[in-house]
Amino acid sequence: MGSFLDKPKTEKHNEHGCGNGLRYGVASMQGWRVEMEDAHCAVTGLGEELKDWSFFAVFDGHAGARVSAHCADHLLECIVQTEEFRHDVIKGIRSGFLHLDDRMRELPELASGEDKSGSTAVCALVSPRQVYVANCGDSRAVLCRSGEPVFATLDHKPVLPSEKERILRAGGSVMVQRVNGSLAVSRALGDYEYKNVEGRGPCEQLVSPEPEVFVMDRDEERDEFLVLACDGVWDVMSNEDLCDFVRSRLALTNDLENIANQVIDTCLYKGSRDNLSFVLVTFPGVPQPSSEAIQQEAELEASLERRITEMVRQADGLRFVHVFQTLADEDIPGLPPGGGLSAKRNFIESIYKKLCPNQADSNWPE
Repeated sequence: MGSFLDKPKTEKHNEHGCGNGLRYGVASMQGWRVEMEDAHCAVTGLGEELKDWSFFAVFDGHAGARVSAHCADHLLECIVQTEEFRHDVIKGIRSGFLHLDDRMRELPELASGEDKSGSTAVCALVSPRQVYVANCGDSRAVLCRSGEPVFATLDHKPVLPSEKERILRAGGSVMVQRVNGSLAVSRALGDYEYKNVEGRGPCEQLVSPEPEVFVMDRDEERDEFLVLACDGVWDVMSNEDLCDFVRSRLALTNDLENIANQVIDTCLYKGSRDNLSFVLVTFPGVPQPSSEAIQQEAELEASLERRITEMVRQADGLRFVHVFQTLADEDIPGLPPGGGLSAKRNFIESIYKKLCPNQADSNWPE
């Protein structure tokens, strides 16, 4: 179920790029976990025959990082190289997942049972006219159109009736909302110790590698952005919260790496204890920065700085956690929608450090 550090590791891995009329930014962080088990993939232009297609994915590993890393390197090729993909993209995606899962089983450390890792997978294939989304596990993709989350994948949890039925038929159980009381997802790649029931196909096992695949027609005018993220994000933000927060940041900057960093920082400060991975893909209809929003953010930060200065001057040796808690108890107008005060924690901490340099290490509760 995972072990935790005394303090989170907040160093980030970032990527950004553009192509086919899309722009993307990626951020990932180890956070409170002892290991970083997430992986991701972002590619615009998928070779000569698919040069106007793009691929984005997030993989949330568990019990190790071997499977998630392998999936990030090989899922795309497994999908596009299937015979089905040429004639039926949805069937090709499904076959690609199953082929990858079957092929990984032969990796020496997985075949021997030395490595028991598994991974969720959520991916999007974006063509000029459609968006194909595939999900296996509890990472999630959400499409924002005209300011609203119009589509989201369904998390594959063992308590879902259809998932629980398959688990029970395969001779397993669902206890404390986990497969056999242990695994928190009912679909995943890898996890081969849950895939050895004789007489049952790969999609009838305790844990299934079969993705749910969805297709949506693109709307050039109204499609704004697509996000893919691990459950460390969704544990603390709803689909609506995340869309509202990302839109509010897009009104301030078109630096997608910066926005992705703000998302995972905000999730950390909202209490997420998991690894954090976030991919933001923007479409041509994405909102652009506005001078009005930039001015409002500047006014918010000026107001926060005045309030922090006032508190520090009134109480000598005031610790950062007390400053932040005091602000959390106050009704502060203009905070980022969906993010709240947690979204401004880095700014608040920077002001505190400037005013109280000798107290700068007291930013996490003991």
